[in-house]
Amino acid sequence: MAITAAASRLGTSAFSDAAKVELRPTATKEDVQNVIRAIYRQVLGNDYLMASERLISAESLLVDGNITVREFVRILAKSELYKSKFFYNNFQTRVIELNYKHLLGRAPYDESEVVFHLDLWNNKGYEAEIDSYIDSQEYISNFGDNVVPYYRGFETQPGQKQVGFNRIFKLYRGYATSDRSQAEGSKSRLASDLAKNAANTIVQPSSSDGSWSYYSASKDVAPRNCLGGSYGESGRVYRIEVAGIRQPGYPGVRRSSTAFLVPYENLSNKMQQILRAGGKIISVNPA
Repeated sequence: MAITAAASRLGTSAFSDAAKVELRPTATKEDVQNVIRAIYRQVLGNDYLMASERLISAESLLVDGNITVREFVRILAKSELYKSKFFYNNFQTRVIELNYKHLLGRAPYDESEVVFHLDLWNNKGYEAEIDSYIDSQEYISNFGDNVVPYYRGFETQPGQKQVGFNRIFKLYRGYATSDRSQAEGSKSRLASDLAKNAANTIVQPSSSDGSWSYYSASKDVAPRNCLGGSYGESGRVYRIEVAGIRQPGYPGVRRSSTAFLVPYENLSNKMQQILRAGGKIISVNPA
């Protein structure tokens, strides 16, 4: 069934009209390369891939028809490449959230799903954890052997719980971002809501009013007026909320959240200054 009519406001437009990527028996060499690119993009959470990181042997097996898309996905998810990006530097619950997103195209529905995978991981190891997604009836029913996994959490469909629609937005932060570039870092996005069995609110990756955010700006962070409080020639002022910015002086202390009020004319310069100080820009909204 179709993705929500609010796709443009919720940042899911990239998927609303996109066809499933499938490796067909009549595929040309160019078609196979498109399939390979789609697998990397999905399974690696849209993260940048260097040419030296590609799984050349697995790609050759797929090109020659010796493995299916499903087996290529399995090889990639068990690879050192995937582990280095998502396994070694994240909490277990965060890894499970990403496995659901990358391999099944949705978010975990409730805490019982996370607990199941934690037990499996601890008792049988990482490879059994990956196999549990790819060998599941859910994976086979939705993707089979030759369809590249895609984000199903935005769709209304049989077997898809309504709460999954809300939860996927905590994991998906926009088509132009990656799962390693988000401001919340290695922390779980859903642990608190799953533990309380509560439906989380939807926070859109970007909005139609010209603002931009990872999530909604905090209401309890008093902003500082920048550049002498000048409102600039345009009279437009933006509120920038920042996480992890290093404060001047000694010792070097990073603030968890800081906000600035910046005239539109100085917005670009201030954002560059924040990035040089090691901060992550969480949101930019009209003040």
